[in-house]
Amino acid sequence: MKRVSVDIGGTFTDCFVAWDDRYIQSKALTTHQNLALGFNEALKNACTELDIDESTLLSQVDSVRYATTLGTNALIQRKGPRLGMLTTMGFRASVPLARAKGYATGLSHKEQMDVPNAERPDPIVPIPMILEVRERVDYSGRILLALDEADLREKLRQLVDKGAEAIVVTLANSVVNPEHELRIREIFMKEYPGHMLGAIPMLLSHQVGGRKGEYARAMSTIMDGFLHSTMYHGLGSLELNLRNGGYERPMLCNHNSGGMAQLNSTDALQTVHSGPVSGIAASEHLALQTELGNIVATDMGGTSFDIGIVVEGGVKYYDFNPEIERWMVAVPMIHLVTLGAGGGSICQYDRIYKTVQVGPDSAGSDPGPAAYNRGGTRPTVTDADLVLGYLDPANYAGGRIKLNPRRSRQVLEGLADELGHDLIETCKLVKQTVDANMANGIARELRTRGYEPVDFTTLAYGGNGPLHACGIGRALGVKTILAPPFSSVFSAVGAGNMNQMHIHELSTWTVLFDATGKKLFTDYAKFNGAVEELERRGREDLLRQGFAAEEINYRLEVDMRYGNQRVTTAVVTDLHRLNSQHDVLKLMEQFHQRYGERFGKGSQVTEAGVRINTVRVCSFVETPAVAFQGLKPEGAGRAPPAPVAYRACHFVGSDGPVDTPIYGEDALAEQTEIDGPAIVVTNATTYLVEPGWRYRATTQNAVWFTRLDGDGQQHSRKETGR
Repeated sequence: MKRVSVDIGGTFTDCFVAWDDRYIQSKALTTHQNLALGFNEALKNACTELDIDESTLLSQVDSVRYATTLGTNALIQRKGPRLGMLTTMGFRASVPLARAKGYATGLSHKEQMDVPNAERPDPIVPIPMILEVRERVDYSGRILLALDEADLREKLRQLVDKGAEAIVVTLANSVVNPEHELRIREIFMKEYPGHMLGAIPMLLSHQVGGRKGEYARAMSTIMDGFLHSTMYHGLGSLELNLRNGGYERPMLCNHNSGGMAQLNSTDALQTVHSGPVSGIAASEHLALQTELGNIVATDMGGTSFDIGIVVEGGVKYYDFNPEIERWMVAVPMIHLVTLGAGGGSICQYDRIYKTVQVGPDSAGSDPGPAAYNRGGTRPTVTDADLVLGYLDPANYAGGRIKLNPRRSRQVLEGLADELGHDLIETCKLVKQTVDANMANGIARELRTRGYEPVDFTTLAYGGNGPLHACGIGRALGVKTILAPPFSSVFSAVGAGNMNQMHIHELSTWTVLFDATGKKLFTDYAKFNGAVEELERRGREDLLRQGFAAEEINYRLEVDMRYGNQRVTTAVVTDLHRLNSQHDVLKLMEQFHQRYGERFGKGSQVTEAGVRINTVRVCSFVETPAVAFQGLKPEGAGRAPPAPVAYRACHFVGSDGPVDTPIYGEDALAEQTEIDGPAIVVTNATTYLVEPGWRYRATTQNAVWFTRLDGDGQQHSRKETGR
């Protein structure tokens, strides 16, 4: 297997190269003005280690796979075209009203509680650019009012005259009957052919989202249209860069659904948060291959801290109406929680609580933390880590970034003056605060789903994960933390492990059990026809990308609920068709069991009726993945190598500086044990072993951090929850 996978983050561009039996990890600063420059730098570093030139590597790899934050950045900066929108008459206010929750969606819990000061985000589509057309389709797809084509032509002229650079069409119930949306596009192409308007894109909502829910589907289409040109040009430049480097295969893009596809089969909205989702995909592979059981995946990069859950058996959580930025959308996305707690998170004085606040704002890669010496003027977590002695100014990021401790001290002294502390106590408070913020985020995410942190193996990866692993473990109250293989570029590893996959879904009104008439569902042809149509769409997507029909696999999911409950539960079933009452009862039993697991045994209410709201088919082709080896420590530990240096470090809970041994790459040798305090510095990352913790290296450069008892003994496996 020869493969390049890339995770373009807000601060660093991570690159992972699988070259037969060699795995190379590399990093470079993200170049937001031209993403290709950062990629080229990271690839060059990897090629230097492989002793091969870039053109030779690119001409021989089987694929290049990208996960990028380009769409996320475009939303934050509001960089996109002027959008126009056509909707059904009477629905013009749906998007501005935002289900009456627009002021709160996407805000933190603390901000949502402050209702008087909450503000709605600036609309992506200005209200004057939303126009109505005369047409109406009911919930079953029956046309109540035919499309008024003369009225449509007038509304199209108005949008064009107002300067629309892209047009989205979101008609009521178009997912059931898309006839009017398709006719609108047909008329638009006749009235305004591409050679007249420079090919203004028109997006139809039923092609972006297949579920009912007018507002979420409308926002999905709007955001897709808003990101279309940015993603087209940004990813297009990456593909052109690959062509210039000698790569001739299609470029692959990672999706936030946990799959990937060629660029020509990727919607802009699918790329948002694809980097952190790639890390969760890598966690899933790790859990399945190494039998680690339940995993909570945490990615601490330069900009943010991302949390995802994979329960035993490789089951991931999905959001089917996720919140992206300040809006709810209707695309299936792997569940992800993002906190503003990265190495570049800005630290400031909280005047209300008279303490330090870390994040959510970040210094990013340009200018970056003050320590980068690129013009940063505000203190960050990385600056505090440097002043505390954890980072080597001359050997940060493999020596490619020289840190300036003087600049870090300067920006932190201002914060210390506001707090009334000395410099070191201020830096300790910054570390303690950011560690607690991350631990609280993990605990809240697990406990709201009925889990306890001790029942999960916590993965700490990303550029800063191993540096803060012990602090997170201490604040979370767990005894072990795992820095997984290739931890500094773990999300890039996941980007290379994803299958090519497409998800298609359809809203339906399928009553499996009618509580009033005491009848079971019998219209098998209708249900099976819907599944066959979704499979056909997925099959066409993958056939278009060069796969044979026999390579394609399908997974069927249905969103089910009891009676008229608002909450639905996703059920993955091996019943790809319903052919008898026995099949119907089996599907109901699977829902019954899944519902009990989610809400508690005995909470099921079959007597209220059972209904399917959404049918979803995942079409995918399995591709070779990076193999993870067994990670659990075996036998007695190995004595550490001789330290390469000693450095005065300051730790939370310790008074004064501690003379701390510094180890190099050779400390990653399997079964090496080191009791803290200690620091292991590699070309990829820094492992901080705090006092009271033990470092144990295993295969593929994975490291276990284990909290020790007062007598220096590590906890038993039962006590650690592993």
